[in-house]
Amino acid sequence: MSHHPKKTLQQHHLQIVVLIFGLILWFFPVPSGLETYISTLPASDLKFTSQTAWHLFAIFITAIFAVILNAMPIFTAAILGVSAAILTGTLTAKQAFSGFAEDWILLIIVAFLIARGVIKSGLGKRIAFLIIRKFGKTSLGLSYSIIAADMFVAPAFPSNTARSGVLFPIVNALAADSGSKVADGTRKKLGSYLMMSSMAGLTISSSLWLTAMAANPAGAKMAKEFGVNITYGSWAIAASVPVLVLYFLLPRVLLKVYPPEVKETPNAPQIAQDALDKMGPVHKNEWIMAAVFVGMVGLWIASSFVPEINKTAVAFLGLGILMLSNIFTMKDLSGEGQALGTLVWFAILYGMSVYLNKFGFMGWVGDNAATMVEGWSWPLAYVSLIIAYVLIHYFFVSQTAQMLALFTVFLGVAVGAGVPAELMALMLLFATNFNAIITPQGSSANVIYVGSGYLEAGEIYRVGGIVTLVNTVVFLTVGTAWILLVT
Repeated sequence: MSHHPKKTLQQHHLQIVVLIFGLILWFFPVPSGLETYISTLPASDLKFTSQTAWHLFAIFITAIFAVILNAMPIFTAAILGVSAAILTGTLTAKQAFSGFAEDWILLIIVAFLIARGVIKSGLGKRIAFLIIRKFGKTSLGLSYSIIAADMFVAPAFPSNTARSGVLFPIVNALAADSGSKVADGTRKKLGSYLMMSSMAGLTISSSLWLTAMAANPAGAKMAKEFGVNITYGSWAIAASVPVLVLYFLLPRVLLKVYPPEVKETPNAPQIAQDALDKMGPVHKNEWIMAAVFVGMVGLWIASSFVPEINKTAVAFLGLGILMLSNIFTMKDLSGEGQALGTLVWFAILYGMSVYLNKFGFMGWVGDNAATMVEGWSWPLAYVSLIIAYVLIHYFFVSQTAQMLALFTVFLGVAVGAGVPAELMALMLLFATNFNAIITPQGSSANVIYVGSGYLEAGEIYRVGGIVTLVNTVVFLTVGTAWILLVT
């Protein structure tokens, strides 16, 4: 208890540092390059100036800086940021709260609630025990099995957010049934490692298949403007070798940089078998939960062929059936404060990110990164542009938003510098996926893991940064050599 006042005092000091940082940025003169860039943009219905764009950047980056420093929780930073944006006239209320109108953000929240149903019905526990019985002798084995399952189901999921909704309840149950819980302070025993493994796995499973993430087909379509034809097969072949290398590498890297307290679990398979025996045959609620789960997955897959099928509506239908079956009740809803908190901070940061792009700020950043490489040899231009593209994701809440804003700019400059068009197009699209863990808000798929309580935002900036570095190095070395060989 004696450490609490000291921690509070330290946090107050950090909050003052964040405030000073924000004020300095706010009153800093608008860079002339930004002013020039925005003046060349075509007229739009949005009323903004270069100062508006700069002020929004100041607010957004200050909120992120506060989280990186651990000066305040991400929820607090987001609500203070959105208040500042509206009260200073930087954004209108409608613009600032536009993220709340995004149906896929609601999908994340419903995934939280369905995860509770998977656990409550006993299905999550049964699946967890079956995995532990097969792979549970080590925490490393569990990490590999989670990522392998993700890679296996990924081609059927055009949304990595929806996929995280499938994986999270299983990982959550695995952690809880291994005696690693947030509530009693044992999150680092095993749960934190498994959650981080699953998040890291999503970065490579989304890179492996053309249909594993919403932005992938859109990017492949945009590449056609440069004469690059990316098919389902050519994508899978190009991604296969670097993804396979990372599959074997990432669980071991995480074991070093973010180790679980429990590494060997030799008794786990027998404990799991005993627990399965005690659970007995599959209960009615488990059958209902399994049917809802399979039905939702089936409809999500169908939604990629039938646009009228809305993924979020499917999730709400699933939740409704669980409520009719009393597997999920209103009482359960009252205990889901984390889901509500996640909805608020993610919608706010997403809204700010969208308007940073609409106000031309992200275009200006991308333009600067692109013009820097003019006159360079193509390998140097290629590596520099990919690294810049990866790092710029610190400012993006949406992978799709970054790809839509910067893909054509970066690809155009790279081709102008002599970079093979197919190599650059594929690597930009892979980077859109493998940089997703660089921040807690770097992908909507991350949010469900962050909201679990097993991971802290500061840990994701550190460990996610390391995972992103490993991903980038492997794709730029092994991946580049392989793509040049097969294309």
